[in-house]
Amino acid sequence: MDNLILVATQVGVLFALMAVGALSRKAKLLDDAAVKGIVNILILVVTPCLIVNCFQRPFDPAKMKSLAMAAALAVAAHLAAAVLSGFLFPARRFAAGTRCVLRLSAVFSNAGFMGIPLEHAIFGDDGVFFGIVYVAVFNLFMWSWGVCTMKGGDLRRLDRAQLRTILVNPGTIGIAAGLPLFVFSVRLPAVVAGPVDLMAGLNTPLAMLAIGYHLAGAKLGGVLKSGGALVAAAVRLVAFPFAFMAVLWTMRESLDRTMMLSLVTAASAPVAAMVSMFAAKFDRDVDMSVGLVSGTTLLSIVTMPVVIAVAMAVL
Repeated sequence: MDNLILVATQVGVLFALMAVGALSRKAKLLDDAAVKGIVNILILVVTPCLIVNCFQRPFDPAKMKSLAMAAALAVAAHLAAAVLSGFLFPARRFAAGTRCVLRLSAVFSNAGFMGIPLEHAIFGDDGVFFGIVYVAVFNLFMWSWGVCTMKGGDLRRLDRAQLRTILVNPGTIGIAAGLPLFVFSVRLPAVVAGPVDLMAGLNTPLAMLAIGYHLAGAKLGGVLKSGGALVAAAVRLVAFPFAFMAVLWTMRESLDRTMMLSLVTAASAPVAAMVSMFAAKFDRDVDMSVGLVSGTTLLSIVTMPVVIAVAMAVL
């Protein structure tokens, strides 16, 4: 119960920040162009700074080993979810434009915008240290398997720019810059470390403002009437994180506890906002994607505290 209250309080703080974003939309303090700019700053500037900031610590061989294990577990989790989504949403039952949205919604969590702030609030810098690895794997799969699925399942249809994005994106750039600093125990000079730390601190408020803004304009009617959407939401918020937790439980004696809890937190986050962006980009079922992102985000105020509290109790 103590764990549940702790996590629920932190989730409540995040939703209070989302409420500010929603009210800003209603009061016309923000518009689509302003929020797009906020998201671009968040992705292109704040995310790399957050990663570099988390790697500003003395080298620890045990942490490095746990970091590699976290990457392997995140890859395995995404692979398993991608395969399972094919069985859950067969082509014979869903239109192509809707099926790809449902599959991506079941697989990809909002590990960056929702997971990282929560990991930082509950587990501190160590939580973000491991959570960032999940986000990097998320980007790898989103820009490869995700794009492939949105395009109809043909890897040959990925163009050169998309292939480059798999390896070169804000997440991988941040890790490429921060990991050597960690390995060689290099501390940035104060004139650089100060701004990096301040920019990293913007991650939570900016992410919640953007999510709240979009929630205020969401239409959930279509999602509530779709059996496929309800299945995708249940998989994303409940089935997948608990299954992942069960796997980690079998390995708990040999794994870093903060690493396991951070991975479960990332896996328990609602549907990734990137699913809606891809649905619009590839002319798929945009209404379904927006409804799933918004609906699961609202439901996560209940599901995330329960999942994380259980993980804190058993791992």
